[in-house]
Amino acid sequence: MPEATTFADLWDYLLETKRLFREQSAETDRKFQETDRKFQETDRRLRESLEKTWAQLQETDRVVKDVSRQIGNLGGKWGQFVENMIAPACETLFAQRGIPVHEVHQRVKLKHDDGRHMEIDIMVVNNNAVVLVEVKSTLTVADVRQFKKTIASFKEFRPLYKDFRVMGAVAGIVIEEQADDYARNQGLFVIAQSGDNVVLANEDTFKPQVW
Repeated sequence: MPEATTFADLWDYLLETKRLFREQSAETDRKFQETDRKFQETDRRLRESLEKTWAQLQETDRVVKDVSRQIGNLGGKWGQFVENMIAPACETLFAQRGIPVHEVHQRVKLKHDDGRHMEIDIMVVNNNAVVLVEVKSTLTVADVRQFKKTIASFKEFRPLYKDFRVMGAVAGIVIEEQADDYARNQGLFVIAQSGDNVVLANEDTFKPQVW
């Protein structure tokens, strides 16, 4: 017959169970601590990575803004260079077409009483005629369309010239999208580069539109 379980046996069993539980709890706690340490290390590395990435993004943004500013400045200087090349030629070019030139003005800024404003790149004037010149480093059909709207509004901005003949001309170092043909068909003079010079790329029989 099996021996009867005594109170002492039961007590020893409870003590052993308690010991094993404590050992297991200690091991579990150790593992939790190790896991927490790993999480903290991962968090630290992630934070460092994010801080480094953020710093790189800020530096990239600064560089992009700086390059954009430089390109903008370069574009403005290039546009002014083109205007300075074309403006002195206007007197000869238009005089050859029977339009005497008494004044040549660059970057004329006009403002209407209602707050509207416009800027004329080059304005050629004599006693009864005005030629407005739009200068682009690259001339497109869209530029021509927009410039026609500018010409049509010119006398609103300068009533002084309400009895003058107002004509238009477009100029471009590079001419895209058949913009020159379109401009001529719209009654505008076309100033284009030819070698080291600029010329009027209109036939001798060309009749400009008068506003």
